[in-house]
Amino acid sequence: MANVVVVGAQWGDEGKGKIVDWLSERADVIARFQGGHNAGHTLVIDGKVYKLHALPSGVVRGGKLSVIGNGVVLDPWHLMKEIATVQEQGVEITPETLMIAENTPLILPLHGELDRAREEAASKGTKIGTTGRGIGPAYEDKVGRRAIRVADLADEATLIARVDRALQHHDPLRKGLGVDPVDRDALIEQLKEIAPQILPFAAPVWKVLNEKRKAGKRILFEGAQGALLDIDFGTYPFVTSSNVIAGQAATGVGIGPGSIDYVLGIVKAYTTRVGEGPFPTELLKEDGKPDADGQRLGERGHEFGTTTGRQRRCGWFDACLVRQTCATSGINGISLTKLDVLDGFETLKICTGYELDGERLDYLPTAADQQARCTPIYEEMPGWSESTEGARSWADLPANAIKYVRRVEELIDCPVALLSTSPERDDTILVTDPFAD
Repeated sequence: MANVVVVGAQWGDEGKGKIVDWLSERADVIARFQGGHNAGHTLVIDGKVYKLHALPSGVVRGGKLSVIGNGVVLDPWHLMKEIATVQEQGVEITPETLMIAENTPLILPLHGELDRAREEAASKGTKIGTTGRGIGPAYEDKVGRRAIRVADLADEATLIARVDRALQHHDPLRKGLGVDPVDRDALIEQLKEIAPQILPFAAPVWKVLNEKRKAGKRILFEGAQGALLDIDFGTYPFVTSSNVIAGQAATGVGIGPGSIDYVLGIVKAYTTRVGEGPFPTELLKEDGKPDADGQRLGERGHEFGTTTGRQRRCGWFDACLVRQTCATSGINGISLTKLDVLDGFETLKICTGYELDGERLDYLPTAADQQARCTPIYEEMPGWSESTEGARSWADLPANAIKYVRRVEELIDCPVALLSTSPERDDTILVTDPFAD
């Protein structure tokens, strides 16, 4: 049985939620392998809208096992609120349907406080544009070996020792930022209070998933954000704090890399980004506000973040960047989303490379100052006036839309496996089935 990894192949917000939901219907297990509740997936099912942040997209599908892997950082209070919200929408969540890896690090209130305090203190040009939810500081504590993990909630002595170790680091840090010390006793009480709500979901995920795999079950690995926000391969330092690329799927749940059979990259038919950082194809006027094309993409594409509500920055499709993420994630095929947003444009542009100091490049350089100075080299294509919204076969698409898709395939050196033409899950053209053995 094929196991599939879904990764965003731009800066996130590519429309993963719908595609993961579409695929999850055919998977037995859906596993989140990185990120925190800074992720946002919007699922539209039978006209009902579900907004998920921490929960895997599979929870809204009955009869599936949803897994939060050890590569995730988890805010237990947020998770319980999110569970309550989707339960009110009629979704049943039990330890039989949701499993959390015992070695998953927790996001504590102090992580969010530190995140926000740092961002406020950052001078111009050094802001990262985080969601302020403590994801980065929680990952720092993980690699600094002072994280509190799910399993620690089961033993009071261990929990207290872990809290004390964390505070040895955090209190001096807070003092330097002008923030009051952490109320140690209150934090321990908060953790003891949430423990009985979280622990029923705790399990050795690595063991369970390896057994499921041996039993021939289909596993869908769900990533958050996008590969250009990867801590190693993204536009550093304007990135997230985890590895987003497909290789993390194995590490983030505890199975071998040989368990991954197909990597599906989710790619928007244009480009967006939230937060700070370089964006070569961004469509701006001289005053730094979106130009007419950028505004149109934003409005038509409803480009507001699920988590932050922030308006996303919009630009033309950057084939150069997507070719790069296809390489770093080993993407086998892409799902091209939001093609319908391009309806009605007279001319479309695709970035095929960059100019930097008089030299032509076919990749985005690593150095931040060079990234900021790269100007896009565009190829123009005629647009189409007909609507592509809701198309479910190639025959439903205008000739110029098909030409656009084919050119994208050529430029990114990767085939289109799925084509999405609206937020509705059935408005999807299947070219290659990622789950096919």
